[in-house]
Amino acid sequence: MANFIATDRDQAFLLPPDMKAWLPEDDLAHFVVVAVERVPVGAFEVPARAGGKPRYHPRLMLALLVYTVFSPSRRIERATYRDIGLRFIAASLHPDHDTIAVFRRLNKAAVEAAFLQVLLLAREAGLLRLGTVSIDGTKIDADASKIRSVRYDRIKALRAKLATDIAGLMTQAEVDDAEGCDPQALPEELARRETLKAKLDSACARLEAEAKAAADAARPAYETKKAVYDAKKGRRGRAPKPPDEDPLADRQTNLTDPDSALMRRSDAHEYRQAYNAQAVVCADGTQLVLATALVATTADAPSFAATVLGMQTTIGLPKTVLADTGYASGPAVRALQARGVEPLVAIRQTQPHRPYDFRPPPEPKVPQRIIEPWRLAMKAKLESQDAKTQYKKRKQTVEPVFGIIKSAMGFKRFRLRGLLNAATEWSLIALAYNCRRIVRLQAA
Repeated sequence: MANFIATDRDQAFLLPPDMKAWLPEDDLAHFVVVAVERVPVGAFEVPARAGGKPRYHPRLMLALLVYTVFSPSRRIERATYRDIGLRFIAASLHPDHDTIAVFRRLNKAAVEAAFLQVLLLAREAGLLRLGTVSIDGTKIDADASKIRSVRYDRIKALRAKLATDIAGLMTQAEVDDAEGCDPQALPEELARRETLKAKLDSACARLEAEAKAAADAARPAYETKKAVYDAKKGRRGRAPKPPDEDPLADRQTNLTDPDSALMRRSDAHEYRQAYNAQAVVCADGTQLVLATALVATTADAPSFAATVLGMQTTIGLPKTVLADTGYASGPAVRALQARGVEPLVAIRQTQPHRPYDFRPPPEPKVPQRIIEPWRLAMKAKLESQDAKTQYKKRKQTVEPVFGIIKSAMGFKRFRLRGLLNAATEWSLIALAYNCRRIVRLQAA
């Protein structure tokens, strides 16, 4: 007869007196606790509370988020009972999901401080290198559906229809009051329409404010062109057109998350309601994320210089930055060069059409003539053998990071709404990735 190990589920003292005995010495939980302990308490946003029971320590709350990263707050609460690593981090305490959710929304500064402290820990361990970095962006779904996006012209039509329907319901309500009908049915219908109309009013005002701001920004350039045009004599050509303060008819906004936008990865992919998440990654072997940014535009170039130069206030500027064609911007390249950073930016599409692609080949296009001096200089620089060897690092360093975050860590959709909240979540994702990466590098 087989010999089995005795099993007694009623045994007392099942857990060891020291819970660390259940965790390996190189477990991620130990590193997360060490990293979070370096974050100053002043970096946390702790809401004022008059009296009541003591609150959970903010370092404990941040450690929970870093360790579980993409999990919903209710799942984190349940895991504090079931997961040994999380139970060790929480010191056998069990914060409720509301407390976790509020902390995640309020503590952008603490997440950024922890992100820096983890990089400083990597520097102390000899894992942080600032010679060459790669930058790229990836589209991540917002916590909103694209079917909730509406055009400016459609907003105006729906507002007019809702105003008519609301007026009709108000008239019907007065008739029902006189006849003694059910007083609850119509108010519910009325409230739904008034709520929708309020959202459309807000969306319309937002689009009009954005259009006016864009017109005000473009007005100085228009005034300069107009002055030059008025100073001409004889045949002066077409007069410059003043900036329009009204939104375009096809300008869209989302009623659920107005800061997000419709964007797609490429021409072969569908449009999604998403954000453009940027990451600067070490290209010298460690693949640590050194800086992050989040924008609500499909274009990468506008945030290029700001994302890289923002590293000066944290861990310092790199010597070289590698970027694809989406970052080809003259002002950004000049701004980086002025600060001693050498950008290597692809000028033309680096990925040709594959000879055995299942899709039909694209229509041939006339090659775009390169005339800008900075583009010609960048093209000549990339033709050297040293630049080619260095630029090959871009694809094999930054793109695997996005693959790990989305596939291995499972983060494919933001849980918070609004650009600032989503940016905090993206920093938290990068922080959690760096913790896992450092633990893996130290174990190698």
